[in-house]
Amino acid sequence: MVDHLANTEINSQRIAVVENCFGASGQPLAVPGRVLLGEGILTKECRKKPKPRIFFLFNDILVYGSIVINRRKYNSQHIIPLEDVTLETLPDTLQMKNRWMIKTSKKSFVVSAASLTERKEWISHLEECIRHLLTKTGRQPATEHAAPWIPDKATDICMRCTQTKFSTLTRRHHCRKCGFVVCAECSRQRFLMPRLSPKPLRVCTLCYRQLLAEKEEAAEAERGQREPTRSAVPGYEPSSGDDSDKSDDERAEQWPADTEFYTSAVSWSSFHS
Repeated sequence: MVDHLANTEINSQRIAVVENCFGASGQPLAVPGRVLLGEGILTKECRKKPKPRIFFLFNDILVYGSIVINRRKYNSQHIIPLEDVTLETLPDTLQMKNRWMIKTSKKSFVVSAASLTERKEWISHLEECIRHLLTKTGRQPATEHAAPWIPDKATDICMRCTQTKFSTLTRRHHCRKCGFVVCAECSRQRFLMPRLSPKPLRVCTLCYRQLLAEKEEAAEAERGQREPTRSAVPGYEPSSGDDSDKSDDERAEQWPADTEFYTSAVSWSSFHS
């Protein structure tokens, strides 16, 4: 179907319609060989509450945005290269059913479809496009992904110190490494993660220590490679042979205490140590 539609007038018209829906705030989408395969409205789990988002599936990218006027105007355009996408099916919760996670190196988030059939169709088409792209480019599937953010209302206390209680005056923050909801005191540090952003990002205390240790280990390994290798056997030298949402509705929602999120096998309280 992609080969049949590529460079046809009807495909160009469809892409032009999508560009016009995003207006001046969107990026141009028409490039040679790009084909619009489908579109639909999915519910995206956002920081404050789940919200409907429009999604457009192309043969090489996934585009989504906020709905301003249904089927007519959209904004907050996001473009995700499909080569960077990995999908993971998730169990239902009391609030959302037919869920799955879209994981990328820069951002990971959960969406849900209106029905099980719709979810199967989305995942099937996405996986087929991803397989085709990886085969075409010779790349391996992505292995590193950004952590999804735990929704604000999932907890009333800091998920690191378990002491600070959130309120109108005590803000919630998110660690960009683990996605946990943390207080300001537990997320004072910033760390440069080029895969996510060119600027240092907020991280929790535990993740900061882990990232710092990894950085020091990498630096130590690099220093070791620079130093000349000496043989343990006197008089012998080794061979040198070749061998990185603004909220549009601030209303709070209550989350049941037994709600499962993205690592259902591990309680977040076990990470404190």
